[in-house]
Amino acid sequence: MRKIVLLLFTTFLTAGLLTACSGNSGSDDKSVTVGAKNYTAQYILSKITTLYLEDNGYDVEEVNGMGSTALRKALENDQVDFTWEYTGTALVTYLDQDPIVEPEKSFEEVKKIDEDNDLIWMNMSDINNTYALALKEEKAEELGLETISDLAEYVNNNPDEISMAMDPEFAERADGIKGAEELYDFELGSDNIKEMKTGLQYGAIDKGGVNSVMVFTTDAQIKEFDLRVLEDDKGFFPAYHAAVSMREDVYEDDPELEDLTADIAEKLSSETMINLTYQVDIEDKKVDDVAEKWLEEQGLLD
Repeated sequence: MRKIVLLLFTTFLTAGLLTACSGNSGSDDKSVTVGAKNYTAQYILSKITTLYLEDNGYDVEEVNGMGSTALRKALENDQVDFTWEYTGTALVTYLDQDPIVEPEKSFEEVKKIDEDNDLIWMNMSDINNTYALALKEEKAEELGLETISDLAEYVNNNPDEISMAMDPEFAERADGIKGAEELYDFELGSDNIKEMKTGLQYGAIDKGGVNSVMVFTTDAQIKEFDLRVLEDDKGFFPAYHAAVSMREDVYEDDPELEDLTADIAEKLSSETMINLTYQVDIEDKKVDDVAEKWLEEQGLLD
């Protein structure tokens, strides 16, 4: 009787070990954690990625709502497998480098430096969430302003007529208004710069409190308030292109993720993100619905 029990126990134990080994070594167990920051464009990118990966057999956990530094630490500490990060943010904020205007140079530089941090960069998209200067379309047309050089010339010829709303960070950063004034050779003057919390500048220009604003180039309010984004004709504002930042060990375990995220990246642009964030922030649609519809329109979901 003891021999029979021992034989059964050994059989069950062996079977259990074989099952466990086959489960870990195969490709059936495809799980990944996607991280995102705490604003609409990031929520949308996270949801698009999650839905597409799930449709390709992945079990996806979303970790959203983090600040930039917190997300970076989560990536470095193995709490997040990958995220859509911005090249300029990585260079300036995480790696303490000077900003780079040219998108490809910015991408290649952050890619090279982050190798030492065991992070892989891939699939840079055409989403460029950088700073820009804008006026109401009607006002820009009236003044004949198409570029920042046009704005600089107008300010120099008409002192005190242009007032601009911006957040405190943009007012102080080297790649903010001070640097733009230096390169384009104009000066608004402290009385014509209105500092306010990010987002409030749109209400200010809509109500006529100012006649120009700092914007991020993927903001839905560009469309909502019919703003003309002035061309950065001297290439001052650095590239902040969204790309995939992934832990090296995750990539080595599952290189298919590069191809799948490439499917998404090649269909993204700043204009796309403006339209998607507009649907969420202005039309009050759900992130899940907006992300799913976009994937279907792109032929990435049935």
